[in-house]
Amino acid sequence: MTSATDEGHNLALQSDESSEPAVREQQARWYAVQVASGCEKRVKTNLEQRIQTFDVADKILRVEIPHTPAVKIRKDGSRQHTEEKVFPGYVLVRMIMDDDTWQVVRNTSHVINFVGAEQRRGSGKGRGHVKPMPLSQTEVERIFKQTTEQEPIVKIDMATGDKIVVLTGPFKDFEGEVIEVSPERSKLKALLSIFGRDTPVELEFNQVQKQS
Repeated sequence: MTSATDEGHNLALQSDESSEPAVREQQARWYAVQVASGCEKRVKTNLEQRIQTFDVADKILRVEIPHTPAVKIRKDGSRQHTEEKVFPGYVLVRMIMDDDTWQVVRNTSHVINFVGAEQRRGSGKGRGHVKPMPLSQTEVERIFKQTTEQEPIVKIDMATGDKIVVLTGPFKDFEGEVIEVSPERSKLKALLSIFGRDTPVELEFNQVQKQS
């Protein structure tokens, strides 16, 4: 027969177990981790595998590469929806920092170091140890707000000062220099030499080609 005391004890245990994830979530903080250029996705994949291998999923809770939406204008004027990294060269990790979790993250391939405060050596030369510093709540909110609310970044492989040649239209085969780029309109302005005078002409992106 189960006594009231035993039932109370079991309920207390169940309550403690159900509250553990919430407690861990409260204890965890966001840290920025510097990684080798272009290796953000590789680090995220490798770190998520290491989290399972070293059984620290209860202390390393999330690995994120913040992105904002972007639109890339192709040479033919069509648009490709893509993503732009908010902080190229960095990965964000939500974790409870201790010796074990520090080792798991720090020893992941292509990880350079945590972002933090450098602890100078007491003696000798060389750089000291970097003490990881968590991001403030304000920083975290700003970063993730940026990923959800920012207008798409429009990108094109064309900039002021680039030399171009016109491919179609009344100015076909004319050469000139870009003086203004309007990605949102898929147009640019270029100075073309017309009758011996530099004349600004508005052109569609797909009407021109950048000269190498």
